[in-house]
Amino acid sequence: MPQFSIDSLDDPRLDVYRDLKAPRQRSCDAGTFICEGEKLVLRLLEGPCQTESVLCTAAARDRLAPHLADELSVYIAPTAIISRLIGFQFHRGVLACGRRPQSQNIESLCRSLPPQSPALVVLCPELRDPTNLGTIIRTTAAFGGVGLVAGCQGTNPFSRRVLRTSMGSVLRLPVIQSDDWAGVLERLHAADFESIAAVLDPAAEVLNEARCPPRVALVFGNESSGLSSDLVRMCRRRATIPMGPGVDSINVAVAAGIVIHHFA
Repeated sequence: MPQFSIDSLDDPRLDVYRDLKAPRQRSCDAGTFICEGEKLVLRLLEGPCQTESVLCTAAARDRLAPHLADELSVYIAPTAIISRLIGFQFHRGVLACGRRPQSQNIESLCRSLPPQSPALVVLCPELRDPTNLGTIIRTTAAFGGVGLVAGCQGTNPFSRRVLRTSMGSVLRLPVIQSDDWAGVLERLHAADFESIAAVLDPAAEVLNEARCPPRVALVFGNESSGLSSDLVRMCRRRATIPMGPGVDSINVAVAAGIVIHHFA
């Protein structure tokens, strides 16, 4: 493998790792992302996404050596230099730059499914908290979901925190970004998915009594404002989680886990 010792913060090959705490522009376009820590980097190296480069200490390089492809560029630097480069104290030993998979859309996801097969898709139109989105991605993967659709106006599904919170599930689960929710739901309905909006509404179906269709698209709202009334009307059904007296809501990632488990 090509190995390069780094002794200067100005090396342009490291620009992708620079100032990782700085906010990145949200985008639906394909691009690169950064993984932190050996467990997540190993999942990147062993998964379907392309790895562009690895930045690590010499000790981490030795541990990862059996997993590093011959053509992969590996940059080796002391912890102090890596910390100054990325903009925060570095303890994880290794980072890697990956390339997002080729942009997928709801059409290609539906076409990839065997005819008449059961399937579960999760829709998150406008989640703002990367921890919530990462947890929902991980939960969707854990319970056999075939994909997740995230809104372009929400948090980036390939941000550092989403990658970390999802424990790398975003590297394997098909994740689509879209803001055409009418189009997404129309295509899912055409593919025999039954859309169900998760809502806080006593008139909605009580979750533990809700029937489970073979193909289901579960729609979860924003942390503060939930789902828009227009989006709720586009869905075929509404479901709500019954709660005890004095409790009117729970965290969206917790709610999603309960709802996904029921319909899975």
